[in-house]
Amino acid sequence: MELPRISFIVMMALVLCAPSAVAGPAEVVESGTVFGGQSSEANITSSSLVNLSELPAVVEVYTATWCSNCVDVEHALDEVENNASMNQYHIHRSISEVQDPFGTDVIDKRFHDRYGRWSPPAVVFNGTTMVKGSVAQSESLEQDFTAIVQQPAMLGNGTSSFAWTPTSATQGTVVWALDVDLTQFGEGTLGAYLWVVEGSAYFEEGSNGLENYPHIVRDIIHLGNTTEGTADVVLPSAFDGDDLSVHLVYQFNPIVPELPVEEAPSVDEDNESMPFVTSCATLAMIGAAVVVRRS
Repeated sequence: MELPRISFIVMMALVLCAPSAVAGPAEVVESGTVFGGQSSEANITSSSLVNLSELPAVVEVYTATWCSNCVDVEHALDEVENNASMNQYHIHRSISEVQDPFGTDVIDKRFHDRYGRWSPPAVVFNGTTMVKGSVAQSESLEQDFTAIVQQPAMLGNGTSSFAWTPTSATQGTVVWALDVDLTQFGEGTLGAYLWVVEGSAYFEEGSNGLENYPHIVRDIIHLGNTTEGTADVVLPSAFDGDDLSVHLVYQFNPIVPELPVEEAPSVDEDNESMPFVTSCATLAMIGAAVVVRRS
């Protein structure tokens, strides 16, 4: 068997095994609605009362500093946000992570437990609709995301009030009150949470070239499973700068069967899907070896 023929076999096997960045269609998620988004800068006193119909869409973005196609997704969301009422919350991969400094294992595990997803990019809208990957189903990602964001949350009549008072550079008091028909959510519990978000952090070593990483969720603090209350909280440190903000987010936790257990994949510096590529490369070499032996 000539060397060019062996090389051709290996090349074709790798092409057929190559991972795809194609986004699947929007998927319905049965993990419970996530809504809210009233917010304040962490260092100022603020309060607001809004109708449930006026709350922004809560958009969770699963990302990583090595994920190049995540940049396409995030830029598309930025364009949508210019013309829509929505808040982005970037969840950075952390479990088994060696390149991304922004995530935490607790927040990463929450995302996986709710949505069954380890691999970025993935975007979840209001806890109920997930889009995986980075290639549009329509003419553009912006068009895909806009269509989802424009769908009403259908929370019914009601209001949400939120007040934040900083008591020191690292602590504060939050007061919340929610008027909503809980029966619409079914069987389960509704929790109130304070999401602590860093506006932007600089990380030159990020291999996707973004360098300035926005909307980073630094902590998710459980305030309680009550529709109203007061809580004193301790804030995490920012990665850099002084641009933390606090966001009131409600999360419904339905009683549902557990998702199948999926191991967290490792990440290689040179390939975002290295475990998959390695397996295909091994198969390709085995195939070539068999051909050589037969010849």
